Amino acid sequence: MLAIGFRFIAGRYHATPWGRHVNEAAVEWPPSPWRIVRALAATWNRKLDRERLRPEVLESLLAALAGAPPVYRLIRGVHAHVRHYMPIRKGKKETNTLVFDAFVRVSREDELVVCWPDVALNEDETGLLDELLGALSFLGRAESWVEARRLEQWQGTPDCVPGGKAIDPVSGDPGDVVSVLCPLPPGEYAGLRAGFLAAGHGRKKKTAATLPESWLDAVSLESSALQAAGWNQPPAARQVLYRRPADSLSPARPAVKRYSPPGAEPVTTVRFVLYGRPLPRMEDAVRIGELARAACMRIAQKRLGRVPSSLSGHGGRGAGCHGHAFFLPEADDRGRIRHLLVHVPAGIGPDEAAAVQELSRLYDGRGGEWELLCEGSGPVAGFSPVSACLARGPAWRSITPYLRPWHAKKRFGTVEQVRRECLLRGLPEPARVTELSEIPLGGRPCRAVHFRRFRKKRGLVQPDTRGTLLRIEFAGPVQGPLALGFGCHFGLGLFVSQDRQQER
Repeated sequence: MLAIGFRFIAGRYHATPWGRHVNEAAVEWPPSPWRIVRALAATWNRKLDRERLRPEVLESLLAALAGAPPVYRLIRGVHAHVRHYMPIRKGKKETNTLVFDAFVRVSREDELVVCWPDVALNEDETGLLDELLGALSFLGRAESWVEARRLEQWQGTPDCVPGGKAIDPVSGDPGDVVSVLCPLPPGEYAGLRAGFLAAGHGRKKKTAATLPESWLDAVSLESSALQAAGWNQPPAARQVLYRRPADSLSPARPAVKRYSPPGAEPVTTVRFVLYGRPLPRMEDAVRIGELARAACMRIAQKRLGRVPSSLSGHGGRGAGCHGHAFFLPEADDRGRIRHLLVHVPAGIGPDEAAAVQELSRLYDGRGGEWELLCEGSGPVAGFSPVSACLARGPAWRSITPYLRPWHAKKRFGTVEQVRRECLLRGLPEPARVTELSEIPLGGRPCRAVHFRRFRKKRGLVQPDTRGTLLRIEFAGPVQGPLALGFGCHFGLGLFVSQDRQQER
C-alpha cells in the first residue's frame, strides 16, 4: 500500500478541471491523479539533481501510480471564488474583463490522503518519492501551497472511491458522482499511440508532437501544446468516475444548542419546504416518505451514534404502536409535493429534533434530487394555521389512498377497518365513512390507481394493493395529522381537513 498526505498550508486549493474554462468557476475535487503525477514529474525536472536521480526510476515510480485509480480520504472544503476586473488591451483601447478565481477553501491543518492500496514501491522508488514530496511546493495553480509526505502505515477509511453510482452500496449514503482525470498505464498508452499513428492521425506536426514514444514524455506535455493540437483530453489520460460525499464541498452547519424552558411542550412536528425542478408529484408520496425516513436515520446515526426508535419505529411503544415518526408529504395547489412533515406523536428530545432538522437533501437514485429547508419545529398545534394536514376539524378527505392494514372479510371491509383503526389510535369513532371514486389533485381528477401504492421494502405483507379514497366525518373536531392504514408512516392513507382544504 502507498499513501500520500497533502496539507494545503494557505488554506486554498486552486485547480481548474481539464476541459473547463476558468470563468466557469469549476474546481477539481478531489485533486486528480493526472495532476499529481504531472506535479511529481515537474518537480523532478525543475528541482532535483537529474544526474544523480535516474529518469528510469522516475518513470517506474509514476507508472506504478498510473497502474490503478487511487482512493481518497477527503477533507472538509467549501467551494468559493473571488472576482477580479482585469485590465486588457484591445488594439489601442484599454478595457476591463471579469475573471473568476475559483478554489476550495480548506483548513490549513487538515490532511487530504490519496491511497493506492495495491502499489508496493522498491527502495529506489520510495527514496525518490520522498525527495519529490519534500520538494513539492504547490499542487494545481501556484497559489495552492502544499506540504506533502508519504504515510508509512495509513489505517484510515477512504470516502471518495471509483464508482459510477451516487448511492453507496454498503452504507446507502448518497454522494456526488464526479469525473476525475487519471493517467493511462504505459502499456495502454503505447496501444493507443500505435492505433492513432496507424490510422494516420499523426501526419500533422502538432498532433505528432503530442504523441511521443516515451510515456514519461507524454504525461509531461504542456497543456498549451495539447490544446493547440486540438485534443479534448490528453492522449495519455482517461476519465474515471468517482463517488465523493454529497457534502464534501458544502459549508459545515454549526451545532446549535437549543434551550427548552421548563414545562415547554415537547417537539412533535418538524416541517420542511422542498426545492427542486421538477418537484415530486403527490402520486409519489410514499417514495418521498421512504427517502425522508432513510435520510433522517442516516443523520441520526452519524450525529448521535444510534438511530432512536422514535425515528426508526423499531422497538418503540406508544400511541397503539404508532408513536414513532410519520414522514408525510404535503401537496401544493399544482399537485406537487412542496412540504414534508416529520411528525412524532410520542415527541422527541432536543438531540433527536436537532438531528431531524439537519435533513437538507433527498436523492431517489434515478436523477431526482431535492433540497430541503426546515421551516420550524414544535408542537403540532403550532402548524395548524398553515397546513391542511395538521389542521383541526371534523371532516377529513383522502389526499393519498387508504390501504387496508388487515385482510378483508365479509363483515370486516374498508369501513369497518377504518373504525377499528381509529379506536386503536385513541381517536373517536367516525360518525360516517364514505368511499370516493376520485379526488381533485392539482386541478385534475385522480383515482386511487394513479398513486404509487407499494413500499420499496421487499417481503412486506400488504393485504390491500388497490387502495380506496375516503371521506371521514367525526362527531367533533379531530387534530391532524390523520394518516391511517398500510404505509401510513410514509404518506399513504393521508387525509386533509375539509374545513381548511384548498382545492388541489
